[in-house]
Amino acid sequence: MFLYDDTSINTVRSDATILRPTLDVFLQNSQGKALGAVVVMPGGGYSNLAEHEGGLIAAQFNNMGFHAFVVHYRTAPNRFPAPQQDVLRAIRTIRANAKAWEVDPDKIAILGFSAGGHLCASCGTAADKIPFDKVDEIDEQPSAPNAMILCYPVIDICPEFGHVGSGNNLFGTEEITEEKIQWCCQNLVTENTPPAFVWHTAADAGVPVENSIAFAKAMWAKKRKCELHIYPEGGHGLGIGYKVPNVSTWVDLAGKFLKNNCGFPTC
Repeated sequence: MFLYDDTSINTVRSDATILRPTLDVFLQNSQGKALGAVVVMPGGGYSNLAEHEGGLIAAQFNNMGFHAFVVHYRTAPNRFPAPQQDVLRAIRTIRANAKAWEVDPDKIAILGFSAGGHLCASCGTAADKIPFDKVDEIDEQPSAPNAMILCYPVIDICPEFGHVGSGNNLFGTEEITEEKIQWCCQNLVTENTPPAFVWHTAADAGVPVENSIAFAKAMWAKKRKCELHIYPEGGHGLGIGYKVPNVSTWVDLAGKFLKNNCGFPTC
């Protein structure tokens, strides 16, 4: 489904394809029970969306008893805050349809990979700082998620360990601006940040593991609930992680985190 009625909101890719922000819906047969939901954001450096980090992930959380959704958000040449607006609009859309879709509106987690992890963390830590125009009754719903799952996330977008390319695509400049520094997500954690499950590999050469460590340390410093897993082997962009021994355990661990530590109901 389209996230907006306004057809002028679109993404123009290098191949001239025009894409409108959409929400893919993967509902469980919950038989009248309101279930927890997981909203997936693929990675792609804020320049594209990685296909293997979308529907396949939603299916895994369906298998564990959650409703699941995938957000196809705007990327470059669209800039901040367009991707964040799309994700928060998706959360509001799910809450607006919570009764019909049998979703518990207070148990919505967002899950992001790589730059989608930055998107997830920025929306999870600072939903109230993302400007948007209210266009319909959907926008009367709360925007903030109830939990986060960060998968080899970009957290910092500035040197020394940040993923500078994601920051350049998001803000449209190579300069290290005050705005970029502000949106390094370890700087955004507060006493109200929702619980987070974070995983990374120590050998990730694309997005250094220091990103996840910095976020977890910021969460613990604010006494927020955060579970961190660092796998010894594996490169970047693993998705489910079947190709690397043990890495695929993150899916089950994340599901247990939502159920046992965050109280998410499942079927």
